[in-house]
Order: sequence, then C-alpha cells, then structure tokens
Amino acid sequence: MKKAALVILFLSLTSLVPLLAQETTAAPPPEAAQTVAPWTAFTYNSEGRRDPFKDLLSGRDLREKTATGEPQVFIDDLVLFGIVKNNRVFTAMVGMPQGFPMFVKVGDKLADGYVLSISESQVVLRKTHDRGIPLIRTRDIVKEITEEL
Repeated sequence: MKKAALVILFLSLTSLVPLLAQETTAAPPPEAAQTVAPWTAFTYNSEGRRDPFKDLLSGRDLREKTATGEPQVFIDDLVLFGIVKNNRVFTAMVGMPQGFPMFVKVGDKLADGYVLSISESQVVLRKTHDRGIPLIRTRDIVKEITEEL
C-alpha cells in the first residue's frame, strides 16, 4: 500500500511540473500585444451623388468660357480702363457690364465682333453682328483713353 501511495504521489507531482513551467512563460511579451491592423484606403460609393470628399474648386479653370463656348460680352457695353504694353504687345483692360475687368488682345472675339487693333491710347473693335444678325458692312468702333481730372 505504501508503494501504491508513493507511485500515485510521484505521478501527481510529475504532472504538476509542466503546469508550473507554463505559468512562468504564459505572460505574452508587451510587443506582441500591441499589433496594429494594416492600413487600407477608403473608397466612397457615391451612388449617383456628389462625392463630399472631393474639393469643389479643384479642376476648374477660372478663365473658362461660357456654356455655349462663345463670349457673351457686347462691344457697346465695354468701357476702356487702360492699355498695357508688355514685350511689344499691347493688352487692353476693359470693363464689362457687371463691373468686372477683362483683358483683351488683338484677335480676341466678343459676342458681336472682335478686337481689330490696340495702340497706346485707343482700341479699335470691329463689329460684325448686331443683335445676332450678321452685318453686311462691318463697323469699326474706337474706344479711347481719356484723361480724367
């Protein structure tokens, strides 16, 4: 009986040795506990709506033409503000009806004509249409700079 008790005691102690060894190495290292998931790019499914993550002003040219593609400024509505000479090329600064300035060069088209020539003190505009109807004889309109007191 003593031998059986000793064998049982020996077997129970040998089965406890691996459990004690696991307790000392069971704590995970702190580096392994702080793993981060890999980064993935976010994709937005607009389903026909505008993408709220895109910039509203990007991709647009501020000098783009009107929707029809033709300038909608009439010669009679222009006011000459000034003339600039750069590299022997004249550029005229004219005021549109809304009060916004516009820069024109020789050959630029307008709604009812085009810029014929620009000199130091005047701009000559050739009117080819009147209210959308082509003119039989074109008219030259001269806009001059006047000195204000």
